[in-house]
Amino acid sequence: MNTESTPSVTPGRAIVLFDGVCNLCSASVRFIVKRDRSAYFGFAALQSREGRELLAKYRLPPDEITTIVLIDQGQIFTRSEAARNIARHLRFPWPVLATLFRAVPRRIRDAVYDFVARKRYEWFGRKESCDLPPGG
Repeated sequence: MNTESTPSVTPGRAIVLFDGVCNLCSASVRFIVKRDRSAYFGFAALQSREGRELLAKYRLPPDEITTIVLIDQGQIFTRSEAARNIARHLRFPWPVLATLFRAVPRRIRDAVYDFVARKRYEWFGRKESCDLPPGG
């Protein structure tokens, strides 16, 4: 796994910002790491110094962000669009599913994403402190 303690946005690499106290979010990071075919992703918790610095750099309000954020080639993706773009870089079958997922209107994808996001602590619990993948 190729994660950094201080992620930086570099060509050929993307950064995933995630809720470090959310069990579902931490499991999602582990899922990504296992399927990241080219070590394309670095990670930072939204609550971490690095995460907050990246949010500020891209003019995203740190206290209002409660979703996954993908910073990829200077573009910012959130919610279902972040998940879809992450899936494009994972091992098969995820790129195919990401392409099919695009057929679902974003408004519907985001509504489902928002529903799960609202229930994530209730369904999956939360930690007392931020969690990063090993080496991250």
